Amino acid sequence: MKIMKKLLGVAVAASAISVAMTGAASAEASFSGNVALTSDYVFRGVSQSDSDIAIQGGLDYSNGIFYAGTWGSSIDLGYDGTIELDVYGGVKPTLGPVTFDLGVIGYFYPGTDDDTFDANMVEFKAGASIAPAENIALGAAVYYSPDLTFTPGFDDATGVYVELNGAVTFSDMFAASAAVGNQSVDVDNYFGPGEDSYTTWNIGGTLSVYGFGVDLRYFDTDIDPAFVGPSGDETSDGRVVLTLKRAL
Repeated sequence: MKIMKKLLGVAVAASAISVAMTGAASAEASFSGNVALTSDYVFRGVSQSDSDIAIQGGLDYSNGIFYAGTWGSSIDLGYDGTIELDVYGGVKPTLGPVTFDLGVIGYFYPGTDDDTFDANMVEFKAGASIAPAENIALGAAVYYSPDLTFTPGFDDATGVYVELNGAVTFSDMFAASAAVGNQSVDVDNYFGPGEDSYTTWNIGGTLSVYGFGVDLRYFDTDIDPAFVGPSGDETSDGRVVLTLKRAL
């Protein structure tokens, strides 16, 4: 059953990418890329690089309401595999002032697909955003995974992540943003004794200068006791992360 779920996730992700690459004939296709160096790769409040530096990069394609892309990062989660590779696709239709985001994301971890722990998983996303003012954006999203692999040894859980986010653009050079989210699963003790969910939040700002984006952000969670990485450092406690990003 686990293998079938993984294969289904790969097939769905591939199908979404195929549809997005086809696009609408009347739309104008565009490609973009990015590279980044971050002091810590944090995903939903938890370090994926053992509180250490990570190298990242991605490639995106858009055509009308369709989009597709891939993104990767170096990781250190304490088991075989040092790379995370994400593949995603979907559509962004609009209805009045609301822009929707309906898509699928495949998370792949080369080197972890074995009889002990298979970290690969798929998530389905439904999001919406609105701009009540020219310089303000507000959004919400729900992510559903039928086979969440957040914690080794618990790779058959159903997970739901709900997030609220907002951003304010002050100028062409500076913007601030924040988000709060809750990750829950249908397995007891998934995040620790008696814990089947946790809340995470982040707040920070991005400075854009000379084609570079410099993001300084604070992340935290209410996970207690905190997760511990391969080096023994806590990976789910509060942390400040500096990221340098360049669009290609």
